Amino acid sequence: MKKIGFLSFGHWSDSPHSETRTASDALLQAVDLAVAAEELGADGAYFRVHHFARQLTAPFPLLAAIGARTERIEIGTGVIDMRYENPMYMAEDAGAADLIAGGRLQLGISRGSPEQVIDGWRYFGYQPGEGETDADMARTHAEVLLTVLEGKGFAQPNPRPMFPNPPGLLRVEPHSPGLRERIWWGAGSNATAAWAAEQGMNLMSSTLKNDEGGAPFHVQQAEQIRAFRKAWSEAGWQREPRVSVSRSIFALTSDLDRAYFGADGGSTDKIGYIDADTKAIFGRSYAAEPDVLVEQLAGDEAIAEADTLLLTVPNQLGVDYNVHVLDSILTHVAPALGWR
Repeated sequence: MKKIGFLSFGHWSDSPHSETRTASDALLQAVDLAVAAEELGADGAYFRVHHFARQLTAPFPLLAAIGARTERIEIGTGVIDMRYENPMYMAEDAGAADLIAGGRLQLGISRGSPEQVIDGWRYFGYQPGEGETDADMARTHAEVLLTVLEGKGFAQPNPRPMFPNPPGLLRVEPHSPGLRERIWWGAGSNATAAWAAEQGMNLMSSTLKNDEGGAPFHVQQAEQIRAFRKAWSEAGWQREPRVSVSRSIFALTSDLDRAYFGADGGSTDKIGYIDADTKAIFGRSYAAEPDVLVEQLAGDEAIAEADTLLLTVPNQLGVDYNVHVLDSILTHVAPALGWR
């Protein structure tokens, strides 16, 4: 295990039990948690993006703010739904945020997940072309983004521009060199993992995937990672790809930990449907004393296959408690898994 970071869904609710009551709370606490995670020695601060929800939705202002407040930690998304994105505008936003962060952005993108509203991307002005699905549209948007991030000129300059142009065709600005190699695809199936490898994207695998064979979740996820690496090799890419997996892991080191998560110790994989046609398997949570966690996680095949582990955090419990959650893992569990 080379890197360990956190993944926040950025929930907020006006509830007496929530430490994150407003959208402002969610954003500002996200910055504070990223700063604290860097001080602890964590490697990454990642954020989920959900539209039409009381969660984090507009990633680039947040990523830029964190980039300006930190110096070392990777900053990323897990994931941005490409059905909603204008890839040209996204390339500008991503380039600017990456330059502010000094080249630390790790952008996870995907075709999206079940939504709060029906076909929400239509409200953003997008619809699939004739004979296409919304998943096709997401992959097309992703392919355009990847091409633009290469930094090659493609736009015909105005012969009478307002400001002088460099010679040749123009590209989207600002361009951040190296960002193209730091795009990840959130794959729900073995086939989409292979497609991501063909496109030269890193692999981001979540706590759920399509149920393909009935094996335990971590076994299926490990098979997905191996399929990705095989496709990567066959595509002929020269650099080494990265692979992340997400897990809900809680080291029970205090009475408060046991009150919050003690009941999760008996968690198991679950089977469900993410839409009418897609059967999915949801990975278990881990909650135990640190020595027990080490033994359990050592048997997780997907964690062994990946180079990056993203710990999902209960952000509504507040920054201080989440710092404790991360510190407990980094101090008592991660070293035994080979971290650092």
